[in-house]
Amino acid sequence: MKFSITRANERGTKDIGWLKSNFTFSFSSYANPERNGFGLLRTFNDDFVEPGKGFGIHPHANMEIISVMLAGSMNHIDSLGYKEVVHKDWVQIMSAGTGLRHEEYNVGDDDVNFLQIWIEPKQQNITPRYQRRQFPEEKRANQLTTVVSNEEGQAHCWINQNAKLSLGYYEAPQTVEYSFAPLNKALFLFVISGSVSVEGQIIGTRDSIGFWETGQVSLACAADTRFLLIEAPINA
Repeated sequence: MKFSITRANERGTKDIGWLKSNFTFSFSSYANPERNGFGLLRTFNDDFVEPGKGFGIHPHANMEIISVMLAGSMNHIDSLGYKEVVHKDWVQIMSAGTGLRHEEYNVGDDDVNFLQIWIEPKQQNITPRYQRRQFPEEKRANQLTTVVSNEEGQAHCWINQNAKLSLGYYEAPQTVEYSFAPLNKALFLFVISGSVSVEGQIIGTRDSIGFWETGQVSLACAADTRFLLIEAPINA
Protein backbone atom coordinates (compact mmCIF):
# COMPACT_ATOMS: atom_id res chain seq x y z
CA MET A 1 0.00 0.00 0.00
CA LYS A 2 1.09 3.52 -0.79
CA PHE A 3 -0.51 6.72 0.50
CA SER A 4 -0.22 10.49 0.42
CA ILE A 5 -1.59 12.90 3.04
CA THR A 6 -2.74 16.49 2.62
CA ARG A 7 -3.30 18.34 5.88
CA ALA A 8 -6.02 20.96 6.13
CA ASN A 9 -3.48 23.77 6.46
CA GLU A 10 -1.54 22.58 3.41
CA ARG A 11 -4.41 23.19 1.01
CA GLY A 12 -4.49 26.06 -1.44
CA THR A 13 -6.83 28.90 -0.49
CA LYS A 14 -8.79 31.68 -2.15
CA ASP A 15 -10.71 34.40 -0.32
CA ILE A 16 -12.69 36.93 -2.36
CA GLY A 17 -14.97 37.95 0.50
CA TRP A 18 -18.23 36.22 -0.36
CA LEU A 19 -16.39 33.01 -1.38
CA LYS A 20 -13.77 31.23 0.67
CA SER A 21 -12.31 28.15 -1.00
CA ASN A 22 -9.87 25.47 0.08
CA PHE A 23 -8.23 23.53 -2.76
CA THR A 24 -6.81 20.04 -2.25
CA PHE A 25 -5.66 20.03 -5.89
CA SER A 26 -4.60 22.76 -8.32
CA PHE A 27 -7.61 24.93 -9.19
CA SER A 28 -8.26 28.56 -10.14
CA SER A 29 -5.39 30.70 -8.86
CA TYR A 30 -3.85 27.79 -6.90
CA ALA A 31 -1.27 25.93 -8.98
CA ASN A 32 0.78 23.15 -7.40
CA PRO A 33 2.53 20.79 -9.84
CA GLU A 34 2.70 18.13 -7.12
CA ARG A 35 -1.08 18.25 -6.62
CA ASN A 36 -2.77 18.13 -10.00
CA GLY A 37 -5.40 15.63 -8.94
CA PHE A 38 -5.47 12.04 -7.73
CA GLY A 39 -5.99 9.66 -10.62
CA LEU A 40 -9.14 10.74 -12.45
CA LEU A 41 -10.26 12.74 -9.40
CA ARG A 42 -9.27 16.16 -10.68
CA THR A 43 -10.84 18.67 -8.29
CA PHE A 44 -11.74 18.62 -4.61
CA ASN A 45 -12.76 22.03 -3.25
CA ASP A 46 -14.12 22.83 0.21
CA ASP A 47 -16.17 25.98 -0.47
CA PHE A 48 -17.96 28.49 1.78
CA VAL A 49 -20.44 30.94 0.20
CA GLU A 50 -22.07 33.92 1.94
CA PRO A 51 -25.87 34.42 1.85
CA GLY A 52 -27.14 36.01 -1.35
CA LYS A 53 -23.90 35.32 -3.21
CA GLY A 54 -22.89 32.64 -5.67
CA PHE A 55 -21.75 31.63 -9.11
CA GLY A 56 -23.39 33.22 -12.15
CA ILE A 57 -24.23 31.30 -15.31
CA HIS A 58 -21.17 29.43 -16.60
CA PRO A 59 -20.46 26.42 -18.84
CA HIS A 60 -19.13 22.90 -18.25
CA ALA A 61 -18.39 20.05 -20.67
CA ASN A 62 -17.05 16.49 -20.42
CA MET A 63 -16.68 16.40 -16.64
CA GLU A 64 -18.54 14.62 -13.84
CA ILE A 65 -19.31 17.37 -11.31
CA ILE A 66 -20.53 16.46 -7.83
CA SER A 67 -21.66 18.77 -5.02
CA VAL A 68 -21.96 17.43 -1.47
CA MET A 69 -23.90 19.89 0.69
CA LEU A 70 -22.53 20.14 4.24
CA ALA A 71 -24.44 23.24 5.39
CA GLY A 72 -26.94 25.80 4.11
CA SER A 73 -29.21 26.03 1.06
CA MET A 74 -28.17 26.61 -2.53
CA ASN A 75 -30.16 26.89 -5.74
CA HIS A 76 -29.41 25.16 -9.03
CA ILE A 77 -30.61 26.48 -12.41
CA ASP A 78 -29.30 24.96 -15.63
CA SER A 79 -29.73 24.94 -19.38
CA LEU A 80 -31.44 21.53 -19.17
CA GLY A 81 -34.43 23.23 -17.55
CA TYR A 82 -33.86 22.22 -13.94
CA LYS A 83 -34.65 24.70 -11.16
CA GLU A 84 -33.88 23.18 -7.76
CA VAL A 85 -32.89 24.13 -4.24
CA VAL A 86 -30.58 21.75 -2.40
CA HIS A 87 -29.91 21.76 1.33
CA LYS A 88 -27.60 20.17 3.90
CA ASP A 89 -27.28 16.40 3.34
CA TRP A 90 -28.19 16.66 -0.35
CA VAL A 91 -25.90 15.48 -3.13
CA GLN A 92 -26.22 16.68 -6.72
CA ILE A 93 -24.40 15.61 -9.88
CA MET A 94 -23.96 16.97 -13.37
CA SER A 95 -22.68 14.71 -16.13
CA ALA A 96 -21.73 17.66 -18.30
CA GLY A 97 -21.07 15.65 -21.47
CA THR A 98 -21.51 17.71 -24.66
CA GLY A 99 -22.08 20.79 -22.53
CA LEU A 100 -24.45 22.61 -20.23
CA ARG A 101 -24.64 25.93 -18.42
CA HIS A 102 -25.70 26.48 -14.82
CA GLU A 103 -25.75 28.92 -11.92
CA GLU A 104 -25.84 28.43 -8.16
CA TYR A 105 -26.41 30.89 -5.32
CA ASN A 106 -26.74 30.74 -1.56
CA VAL A 107 -30.49 31.26 -1.11
CA GLY A 108 -30.53 30.76 2.68
CA ASP A 109 -29.79 32.92 5.71
CA ASP A 110 -26.55 31.19 6.68
CA ASP A 111 -23.29 30.37 4.93
CA VAL A 112 -23.32 27.48 2.49
CA ASN A 113 -20.53 24.91 2.83
CA PHE A 114 -20.25 22.35 0.08
CA LEU A 115 -17.66 20.03 -1.40
CA GLN A 116 -17.14 20.58 -5.12
CA ILE A 117 -15.74 17.45 -6.77
CA TRP A 118 -14.76 16.92 -10.42
CA ILE A 119 -14.03 13.48 -11.87
CA GLU A 120 -13.02 12.85 -15.47
CA PRO A 121 -15.73 10.96 -17.40
CA LYS A 122 -15.63 7.43 -18.77
CA GLN A 123 -17.21 8.41 -22.09
CA GLN A 124 -16.84 11.73 -23.87
CA ASN A 125 -19.65 13.81 -25.33
CA ILE A 126 -22.59 12.03 -23.74
CA THR A 127 -25.98 13.71 -23.43
CA PRO A 128 -25.79 16.02 -20.38
CA ARG A 129 -27.80 15.05 -17.32
CA TYR A 130 -28.52 16.38 -13.81
CA GLN A 131 -29.61 14.50 -10.69
CA ARG A 132 -29.90 15.11 -6.96
CA ARG A 133 -30.83 13.03 -3.93
CA GLN A 134 -31.18 13.58 -0.20
CA PHE A 135 -29.23 11.60 2.42
CA PRO A 136 -30.46 12.69 5.89
CA GLU A 137 -27.72 12.24 8.45
CA GLU A 138 -30.02 10.68 11.03
CA LYS A 139 -30.89 7.88 8.57
CA ARG A 140 -27.27 7.00 7.84
CA ALA A 141 -25.81 7.17 11.35
CA ASN A 142 -23.20 4.54 12.20
CA GLN A 143 -22.88 3.21 8.67
CA LEU A 144 -21.25 3.86 5.33
CA THR A 145 -23.74 5.12 2.74
CA THR A 146 -23.19 5.11 -1.03
CA VAL A 147 -24.26 8.50 -2.40
CA VAL A 148 -22.80 8.34 -5.93
CA SER A 149 -22.05 5.31 -8.10
CA ASN A 150 -21.50 4.31 -11.73
CA GLU A 151 -24.62 2.10 -11.43
CA GLU A 152 -28.14 3.38 -11.92
CA GLY A 153 -30.44 3.01 -8.93
CA GLN A 154 -33.03 4.67 -6.72
CA ALA A 155 -30.85 4.91 -3.62
CA HIS A 156 -28.02 7.09 -4.97
CA CYS A 157 -26.93 9.38 -7.79
CA TRP A 158 -25.07 7.87 -10.71
CA ILE A 159 -22.33 9.26 -12.95
CA ASN A 160 -20.48 8.48 -16.17
CA GLN A 161 -17.39 6.92 -14.55
CA ASN A 162 -16.39 3.78 -12.66
CA ALA A 163 -16.33 5.70 -9.41
CA LYS A 164 -18.08 5.50 -6.06
CA LEU A 165 -18.63 8.09 -3.32
CA SER A 166 -19.65 7.11 0.21
CA LEU A 167 -20.48 9.20 3.28
CA GLY A 168 -19.63 7.87 6.71
CA TYR A 169 -21.05 9.11 10.01
CA TYR A 170 -20.17 7.34 13.27
CA GLU A 171 -21.46 8.50 16.64
CA ALA A 172 -19.27 6.11 18.66
CA PRO A 173 -15.74 4.88 17.91
CA GLN A 174 -15.81 2.20 15.24
CA THR A 175 -13.47 0.53 12.77
CA VAL A 176 -14.64 0.43 9.18
CA GLU A 177 -13.15 -2.13 6.79
CA TYR A 178 -13.37 -0.91 3.21
CA SER A 179 -12.60 -3.21 0.27
CA PHE A 180 -12.45 -2.38 -3.43
CA ALA A 181 -11.10 -3.86 -6.64
CA PRO A 182 -7.45 -2.74 -6.69
CA LEU A 183 -6.91 -2.92 -10.46
CA ASN A 184 -6.49 0.68 -11.68
CA LYS A 185 -8.33 2.02 -8.62
CA ALA A 186 -7.35 4.44 -5.88
CA LEU A 187 -9.17 5.56 -2.73
CA PHE A 188 -9.40 9.11 -1.38
CA LEU A 189 -10.55 9.89 2.18
CA PHE A 190 -11.59 13.37 3.33
CA VAL A 191 -12.47 13.86 7.01
CA ILE A 192 -15.33 16.35 7.36
CA SER A 193 -15.23 16.36 11.17
CA GLY A 194 -13.68 14.22 13.88
CA SER A 195 -10.69 12.01 13.06
CA VAL A 196 -9.76 8.70 11.48
CA SER A 197 -6.70 6.57 12.30
CA VAL A 198 -5.34 4.66 9.31
CA GLU A 199 -1.94 3.11 8.59
CA GLY A 200 -0.56 4.65 11.78
CA GLN A 201 -1.63 8.14 10.74
CA ILE A 202 -4.24 10.37 12.37
CA ILE A 203 -6.32 12.07 9.68
CA GLY A 204 -8.02 15.01 11.37
CA THR A 205 -10.78 17.43 10.47
CA ARG A 206 -10.44 18.63 6.84
CA ASP A 207 -7.34 16.46 6.30
CA SER A 208 -7.28 13.99 3.42
CA ILE A 209 -5.35 10.87 2.45
CA GLY A 210 -5.15 8.99 -0.83
CA PHE A 211 -4.36 5.26 -1.10
CA TRP A 212 -3.19 3.17 -4.04
CA GLU A 213 -1.65 -0.25 -4.70
CA THR A 214 -4.12 -1.81 -2.28
CA GLY A 215 -7.68 -3.12 -2.22
CA GLN A 216 -8.31 -3.00 1.53
CA VAL A 217 -8.22 -0.10 3.99
CA SER A 218 -9.02 -0.20 7.72
CA LEU A 219 -10.41 3.06 9.10
CA ALA A 220 -10.52 3.51 12.89
CA CYS A 221 -13.03 6.33 13.46
CA ALA A 222 -13.13 8.41 16.63
CA ALA A 223 -16.47 9.32 18.19
CA ASP A 224 -18.62 11.80 16.24
CA THR A 225 -16.68 11.45 12.98
CA ARG A 226 -17.91 12.29 9.50
CA PHE A 227 -16.01 11.54 6.31
CA LEU A 228 -16.27 11.13 2.54
CA LEU A 229 -14.66 8.25 0.63
CA ILE A 230 -14.04 8.47 -3.11
CA GLU A 231 -13.11 5.35 -5.08
CA ALA A 232 -11.99 6.32 -8.58
CA PRO A 233 -9.83 5.03 -11.46
CA ILE A 234 -6.16 5.91 -11.58
CA ASN A 235 -6.00 6.06 -15.40
CA ALA A 236 -8.56 6.39 -18.17
